[in-house]
Amino acid sequence: MSEVLEMVGRHVRRWRERAGLTQAEVGSAIGYTEHQVSAVERGRRIPKPVFLDKADEVLGAEGMLAEFKEDVEKIRYPKKVRHLARLEADAVELGAYAAHQVHGLLQTKCYAEALYGMHRPMLDEDTIERNVAARMARQEIFTQWPAPFLSFVQDEVTLRRPVGGRMVMRGQLERLLEVGQLRNVEIQVMPTDREDHAGLSGGSFRLLDPKNGHKVAQAEGALFSRVTAERRDVHILEARYGIIRAQALSPRESLAFIEKLLGET
Repeated sequence: MSEVLEMVGRHVRRWRERAGLTQAEVGSAIGYTEHQVSAVERGRRIPKPVFLDKADEVLGAEGMLAEFKEDVEKIRYPKKVRHLARLEADAVELGAYAAHQVHGLLQTKCYAEALYGMHRPMLDEDTIERNVAARMARQEIFTQWPAPFLSFVQDEVTLRRPVGGRMVMRGQLERLLEVGQLRNVEIQVMPTDREDHAGLSGGSFRLLDPKNGHKVAQAEGALFSRVTAERRDVHILEARYGIIRAQALSPRESLAFIEKLLGET
């Protein structure tokens, strides 16, 4: 990965120098900060397709920089989530139950950074930055059209655990309220005081229904994440998810519950 980013960075720098512009001037012209342009040139930041398109235009690279979009896209996601990201992007419907933390598609950048910062064994800063960037990129699913139907069930504990501290958690709760207003999104909360909770028989999981092909399921463990299209496994998790949704607060009740938590934070 680093070799590709360093190569792209060298080309951006050469075209910038050829154009006689500073990093700050390029950043101002394309809507990025000087620090972000510098990070791309040093191979420390994965440039988004829009960055390469705008830089190509401003620097008069005649398509030479824009051509790197495909190479960069291949390394945009860590290998372990690349397949899952493709499934999410292709889904017409997604349902997810999150038992331990706010679901990745709903996380703010600060919340995701705090989570990766807690990882043991510790991750280096480059790995954290890359994983966070990949997680944020996957949230493009909320702006896709046609819009997929997305439903999430969050255990109450995931909304009360102060990951990253008070202000980070406030921002996360505000993000949940924002996303929960989208017409194609439903967020539900599973209260801790529920006597019946079908999710206690397993961990977090998600169900994805692609445009073409059979529905698949992804189950998360402590060390491994497994994606399966086995009909029996998918049917078991479909049934479990249906029960979990029935046991949880309704979407409207859930947003009111999150607003209450926000007021307490």
